[in-house]
Amino acid sequence: MQPNTSAAWQDRIPGFGTLLVISAILRVVLILYSEWHDAHSIVKYTDIDYRVFSDAARFILYPKPQGNIAKGPLAPLFFTVGDPYTRETYRYTPLLAILLLPNEWLHPSFGKYLFAVCDLINGALIYRILMSHILPHTKSLAPDVSAKNSKRFMRAHASLLAATHLLNPLVFTISTRGSSEAILCTFVLLTLFYALERRQNAAAVVLGLSAHWKIYPIIYGVSCVSAITSQRVDGKGWDFSHLLRRWVGREAICFVLLSAGTFIILGAICYAVWGYPFLYEAYLYHTDRRDHRHNFSPYFYLIYLTYSGTSANLSTWRQLLRSPFTSLIPQLTLSLGTGLVFGQLSAGLPFVWFLQTFTFVLFNRVCTSQYFIWYTLFIPLLVPRINLSWKKWVMCGAVWMGTQALWLAEAYKLEFLGDDVFFGLWVRSLVHVVGHAWVLGVIMSGYIPHVSCNQHS
Repeated sequence: MQPNTSAAWQDRIPGFGTLLVISAILRVVLILYSEWHDAHSIVKYTDIDYRVFSDAARFILYPKPQGNIAKGPLAPLFFTVGDPYTRETYRYTPLLAILLLPNEWLHPSFGKYLFAVCDLINGALIYRILMSHILPHTKSLAPDVSAKNSKRFMRAHASLLAATHLLNPLVFTISTRGSSEAILCTFVLLTLFYALERRQNAAAVVLGLSAHWKIYPIIYGVSCVSAITSQRVDGKGWDFSHLLRRWVGREAICFVLLSAGTFIILGAICYAVWGYPFLYEAYLYHTDRRDHRHNFSPYFYLIYLTYSGTSANLSTWRQLLRSPFTSLIPQLTLSLGTGLVFGQLSAGLPFVWFLQTFTFVLFNRVCTSQYFIWYTLFIPLLVPRINLSWKKWVMCGAVWMGTQALWLAEAYKLEFLGDDVFFGLWVRSLVHVVGHAWVLGVIMSGYIPHVSCNQHS
């Protein structure tokens, strides 16, 4: 009698509870190390953004009549509260600074522990989505596993995939250094979970909260509405009037109103307290953000060439290059278009959101390493349905990391040595875009959607 190799394999995988404990210990150790490292080294482990968050929380907690006071229309009428935007470069929702108030009350590293907890929550959500919505519909996962052991196999497989997120160096380094991306990822995954559970009202509310936190998750609204309307299959074809009737259905309208209403209400409350500084720093600033360094995007070179001078002194051609619409049009066309098209087909929401986010980041006017977490977050949910050889996986990983390494090697000359390598860095930015687009194409070609009995592609 031959041994059950699949059962032997799954027995060697730690349970998800053990994985969470290991992940938690790892993050606590890194946070404690960060405190020691920062106290003994000129080059800090803690991200500069964490200092910005902490300063903003301090400004809220200790208002001053002159210079640090909330400027909203309702703030003086009811209470006195500080202005987080007194801290230069704080360009986030005030809710983030409020969450980090315990940095002053309890411990300066409270925010890091909060971000680490969100990391663990994200791992738990990935595990739950895999167990509930991905692995049960992936029949080719393990053909040699008996029905009796299928549940054990799914648990082991889900734990292994969740580990690729929880034990990802990019993920735990970013959160323990003090970046707040983990909170946003929690909101995004929670929205996805509710959408997959078809709890559309809850998904709409959390999507509105996500878009308030950082504007880009608004792109997921298109695919959510598209998925909602695709559930109303009546076989009448794809003519324009039929599509229009589907898009103005009650469920779709309710989803749009709830998500938009949540976004508007949160924004109105923040505006009432903190006024125009909130509106500009949290949203308007990003429409004309000009980063000609620390930026993977090829648009950085256009920004560099037109950085000095006012728009009135620039030619029409240079004004066009400088305009955010130069990047916004192709970016939104791809990210919203993929949500609209693939949301109507049999591809699952995790895959659609991955496509939307990948194209949004790749063609964004500003692209940094932290943005990669926005789409790598979905990869554990895609792996069971991607049919690629190990050689292609290795090639994808090599191209994805190699193009970044190629760019970083040139960026080092600019950032640290002060060499004039702007044109060479721009060429490498183009290579970065082409390489990452190729990786996306390979993943799309290998994806096998789950087709339910009431769907057809």
